[in-house]
Amino acid sequence: MDRIRRLEYFVRAVELGSLSAAAREAGSSQPTLSKAVAALERELGVRLLERSTTSLAPTDTGRRFYERAKRVLEEWDESVAAARGLTEQPAGLLRVSAPVGLGEMHLNGWVLDFLAEYPDIEVELILDDRQVDLVEAGMELALRLGGPLPQQIIARRVAASARPLVAAPEFLARYPTLREPQDLARLPYLRYAWLQSGDQLELSNGADGQRETVTVRGRYLVNSSLAIREGLRRGIGVGIAPTWLIQDLLDTGELVLALPDWVATPHQMHFLYPSRRYQPLRVRVFMDFLASRITRTAGFTI
Repeated sequence: MDRIRRLEYFVRAVELGSLSAAAREAGSSQPTLSKAVAALERELGVRLLERSTTSLAPTDTGRRFYERAKRVLEEWDESVAAARGLTEQPAGLLRVSAPVGLGEMHLNGWVLDFLAEYPDIEVELILDDRQVDLVEAGMELALRLGGPLPQQIIARRVAASARPLVAAPEFLARYPTLREPQDLARLPYLRYAWLQSGDQLELSNGADGQRETVTVRGRYLVNSSLAIREGLRRGIGVGIAPTWLIQDLLDTGELVLALPDWVATPHQMHFLYPSRRYQPLRVRVFMDFLASRITRTAGFTI
């Protein structure tokens, strides 16, 4: 078995924390990967992995070797791509992670347009609102909206989306006392579940920079931005929503600004990717394609 294949097996075993998982990903068997790593250890004359019946972890030497082996594989992939002409003609499988609401409302359409323009590229789009470990999941790219960015990942800011306080006109007709942020504490509030801030809503006044924190309450929490959109449209409550999610409803008047001067912190959109050193052409053209679409989409600003 060649050295490159052994390095690939070793690197993925470390990243996935399991020889079995690395074998499944490679379409091979656990004994095959175990023999490959053992052969690599014999060749180097060192122990790279500590194995038990339930876990696998690199030794100190293995961790140092992993970092160098990963760089070798990146250089190898780049050399292969250049030799095959892939640096001039984007091709291959691109695995992308993105939030569910953004994916269903916008990203799916952008990807379909991208596929039509680049017939040699395949896209596997995984929609998940959880923070996915790009290396472990084998993703080349992720789109993220708001929230803290993971460490040891390269981030490229693409756009921002304002987050106003909105409600259906009929909701505001039922609650005409909504005049300032503290009034929200007495009204039905619709929000995303699992927020780190919980029921604490932080707002700022764009006119004078004043800030307010309000404890809000509601009968309905849901972990879906599309469900939030529908609940706001149907007058279930008042809530904060990014304009990428509800700009069309604002344009038609189905939603209106509840407190026009008060907004939450804008959502920042980032592209995330595991490595700066080597980035296949398919990833670069996909990011450029999406960036051009995002900045032309209502609800996003540069």
